[in-house]
Order: sequence, then structure tokens, then C-alpha cells
Amino acid sequence: MPSIRPHPLPEHALLRKYANGGAYTDCYITDIPKAISHAAYVEAFYTTAVFKLERLLLAWFVSRPSSDEQARRLSAGELNSFAAWDVEARGVNQLLMCDFQGRTRSWLMVAPAQSAGLTSTRLYFGSAVVPSENKSTRHAGLGITFRALLGFHKVYSRVLLSAASSRLARRDT
Repeated sequence: MPSIRPHPLPEHALLRKYANGGAYTDCYITDIPKAISHAAYVEAFYTTAVFKLERLLLAWFVSRPSSDEQARRLSAGELNSFAAWDVEARGVNQLLMCDFQGRTRSWLMVAPAQSAGLTSTRLYFGSAVVPSENKSTRHAGLGITFRALLGFHKVYSRVLLSAASSRLARRDT
């Protein structure tokens, strides 16, 4: 299993505006000892077995079906919507997605890295949860549901990144 570890958000990360704006944000990284394009990473991320399960649940519960072909087109910049997410922003080697309710963000980025003197690629995966206003108290917060699921979210984020990096590591360059 690849080493997945928490990491501070890079200053130029598209997710940075949420960290600076009071949202919950996280960032996980792993390195792969070969060159990986951003498009290959995005496609691999959204087509792993673990993410296909999430896609299936989204199709059932919120009527947002998706396919591997749509994931490929998203990775190529040909689609701006995928499953329950819309593209909020694209940057050099970055993609920021917003869920259909506007509460969460998913962020994928690649960057060159050095590992033991060899060229490698660092894969980044991060999330943001945007505070919403409690209608009775009129205060913005993340809510009890988010706090209850935070531990699961952290484990799931690592599993998603691990699945994508494992797929990419096995792939021929």
C-alpha cells in the first residue's frame, strides 16, 4: 500500500480559498516513482473500484449516474460535470470540483517530486466542507453530522488516494 500522509495545502492550491475562508479543509499526498499526467490521475481516481461504489450510491440515492467514459472526458477537460460534482475551477495540473449542493469540494493535483534522486510524481487529494447557516441560531457551522463523520472521511480520503495511486503505479507509462 502506498504511503498516504496528511500535508499542508500548497499556497497555489485551488482549495486554498476555502482554507482561508473558514471551511474545513484537508490535504493528503503520496508519491509515485514515475511521471504521471494530471489527466491520468483524474481518470484513475474516478474509475477505481472504491470510487465506482460511491458512483453507484450516487446514481441510486441522488439520481446522478456516471460512467468511466465520463471520467475520461472530465480528465481530458471535455466535461464540466461528473456524477454529483461540477467543475468549479481548473488550473495547471489541478481540478477543483463542487458537489451539487454546494457544501463540499474535492481537489486533485499533481506535481513533480524527487524521491531518492529519481523523478516521481506527487499526487494530492484534498477536500473542503463549507460551513452553512443554522436556521434557528443564525450561526454558520459545519454541523453535527459532519463532526460525526469526520473520522470516516479521513480514512475514506486515504483509501481513495491509495486506490488511485496503486492503479497508476501498475499502469505502463
